[in-house]
Amino acid sequence: MKEIQTKLLVIGAGPGGYVCAIRAGQLGIDTVIVEAKKLGGVCLNVGCIPSKALIHAADEFHAAAQLSLGKSPLGISAGAPTLSLAKTIAWKDQIVGRLTSGVSALLKRGKVKIVVGVARFRDGKTVAVETETGTQIIRAESVVIATGSGPVAIPFLPFGGPVISSTQALAVSALPERLVVVGGGYIGLELGTAFAKLGSDVTIVEAEPRILPLYDAELTRPVARRLTELGVKTLTGAKARGLTPKGDALLVDTEDAKEIRLPADKVLVTVGRAPLTEGWGREELALDMDGKFIRVDEHCRTSMRGVYAIGDVTGEPMLAHRAMAQGEMVAEIAAGRNRSWDKRAIPAICFTDPEIVAVGASPEEARRGGAEIKVALFPFTANGRAMTKLGEEGFVRVVARADNHLLLGVQAVGRDVAELAAAFGLALEMGARLEDIAGTIHAHPTLGEAFHEAALRDLGHALHI
Repeated sequence: MKEIQTKLLVIGAGPGGYVCAIRAGQLGIDTVIVEAKKLGGVCLNVGCIPSKALIHAADEFHAAAQLSLGKSPLGISAGAPTLSLAKTIAWKDQIVGRLTSGVSALLKRGKVKIVVGVARFRDGKTVAVETETGTQIIRAESVVIATGSGPVAIPFLPFGGPVISSTQALAVSALPERLVVVGGGYIGLELGTAFAKLGSDVTIVEAEPRILPLYDAELTRPVARRLTELGVKTLTGAKARGLTPKGDALLVDTEDAKEIRLPADKVLVTVGRAPLTEGWGREELALDMDGKFIRVDEHCRTSMRGVYAIGDVTGEPMLAHRAMAQGEMVAEIAAGRNRSWDKRAIPAICFTDPEIVAVGASPEEARRGGAEIKVALFPFTANGRAMTKLGEEGFVRVVARADNHLLLGVQAVGRDVAELAAAFGLALEMGARLEDIAGTIHAHPTLGEAFHEAALRDLGHALHI
């Protein structure tokens, strides 16, 4: 097989890798991208997109079920809904297929060569790819490592049989009657909530004292209350020990040192993700590591000249939009442009019920920075649009410096608040002050007014509370 010579080689076609390759193609850079599985990576195929499709389907089914029970205050009633899980999964797969086809078309439009196979470095400029037709050698001036991450397995709960990962949860053929979720982070809660709305009896097992431990308690309380309303049982300070000999239940040690048995048809393990730094020849390179991640600078350069790394292999936050931003930047650097990036304005979103958005510093993180701060929140109970959407649970909270009112962070919890993430991120990226937010006319009636009112409240003159 003839060797391929290229200017830029991208290893991995997840959000970071394919965005990097598309942008490089737009800039006229001779680019090759290698992917072992499917274009789009975890996010598009078995993560962000399919999970949100399942969550939406679950929301629609649950809303219909509430109407059939006569529990809607809107004066609407309906018959009991039925669920065809096979159709739901097929609809989800159709969305994924359309998006992966779109990625392929965009790569081809940019004249990016796609090589399907498992890549392995021979040195910092040479990669051997095992394809269906043999070994393909690729030599490149610059290389981008975008190998992503995979679900963390628990040694005493290996995947297989009743124990499933998030990937398998998104492709179940039958709804589990009893589902136990090990891990109360955002993945576990998103999927656990969805299955509860579809009709599963769900129990969450979390080792930390509360769910979503990476977020402050003020943000997570509305989510905990909603889980209780949905009938989801939550065990915190609890540690999974393994399955029973029959494999029909999970054994758990609780805070008071008691062992309990949780009957389960499926056990969904969502205790985090780990960077995929093995299996592609890292040992052939001289890369500096930052713990389990590849160390990079503000330009995503590794310790080797001409070798970049982007996305989950480079550290937290392990988010698709972070990888995309890095990929776009690296492509422009390869084209000779002067670029760098700053992660302070990256939004993090939990698509729980209600949703959570966090951008920038929390109050606690801001205080650790040493400056005196001002914090104010505006509740959705005082927002007209939230009331009309039956989404009064939650708030928008702003964190700013006390001396010059520079915005340091924005957080929100509530129905559909994920759509406010762009406004929050833009404000931080542009170095907005409270006066900038207060002086911006926000359309009425919208959820965004809560951002405006929170800034006004931090300045001491909220209008609607």
